[in-house]
Amino acid sequence: MAQTDTLTIPAVGRDRSAWTQWVWQGSTIVALILLVIVFTAAGRGVFLTPGNMTNILNQVAILTIIAVAQTVVMVVGDFDLSVGTTATLSGASTGALLVGGTPIPLAVVAGLGVGLLVGAVNGVLVAYLNLSAFVATLATMTTVGGLALIVTTGTNIYGWPEEFNILGQMRVNSIPAPVIYAAVLSVVVWLVLRFTTIGRRWYAIGGNAEVARLSGVSVRSTRFLAFAVAGVLSGLGGIVLVSRLGSAGPSSANDLMMYAVAAVFLGMTLLRSGQANVGGTLVGVAIIGVVQNGLNIVGVNTYFQQVLIGVIIVGAVLLSGLKKKTV
Repeated sequence: MAQTDTLTIPAVGRDRSAWTQWVWQGSTIVALILLVIVFTAAGRGVFLTPGNMTNILNQVAILTIIAVAQTVVMVVGDFDLSVGTTATLSGASTGALLVGGTPIPLAVVAGLGVGLLVGAVNGVLVAYLNLSAFVATLATMTTVGGLALIVTTGTNIYGWPEEFNILGQMRVNSIPAPVIYAAVLSVVVWLVLRFTTIGRRWYAIGGNAEVARLSGVSVRSTRFLAFAVAGVLSGLGGIVLVSRLGSAGPSSANDLMMYAVAAVFLGMTLLRSGQANVGGTLVGVAIIGVVQNGLNIVGVNTYFQQVLIGVIIVGAVLLSGLKKKTV
């Protein structure tokens, strides 16, 4: 009898642990569902309509691309504060080249090259010079932001060939092109992280860099590659953004870094390990898109939205920390 009682107690503990784990990991999705319900009720029938859903997807498409870029870096346990300014500089560089008469394909490739260069600089500073990712990318963010001001001379660039705007403004079966780009990119990055050797190495480094090194992983080159990929993806987001807007500003994508960080942190709460992941990031992006759109519909001041996003970031970090302690 004593042995039977002893075996029963751990079983209950395991059930509670499994229940608690499910609650923590599903809380972000539950929050998204509740937000949709609240704004549907408060939006007087406007929020949950096909047209508004398409509008939300189009609004968060560029953010999705940049958030996926941030996800890649955070998978390896690092951080990139420059994704927003990198997108701005890439878009501005592409626009300036187009206005100067450069063919569209070459201008786009050059814009992607700018993103790759910024990412490579970040990779060298962090992976090879052992600088803190926060400090290194903060410096890069400031420098790249200044370069964007130089390229644009502090004003909006416009007047390039109309054919370039098709890249960001066309629709396929009523679906905006940026939404398609974001969806395809998210699937590709998810496949890379989930099924390829480099993806497993990124996760291994993010879990424990020293263990990964002892297992034969080239930690420095692998971390460098993560920053380079993030730079290219950020550059792509910036190019699509200026194509959609029809102009390139000196700070057009700078604020997206903050929202990208919020999305990735929200997504990290979905995994028991607390690691960054593409699926979770998409849920985080959806929450931000729903909040912004819903608050606009109900007439909440735009400035308050920034305050709320800050609260969301703090809440996501706290939730992730509490989940790790509870599970």
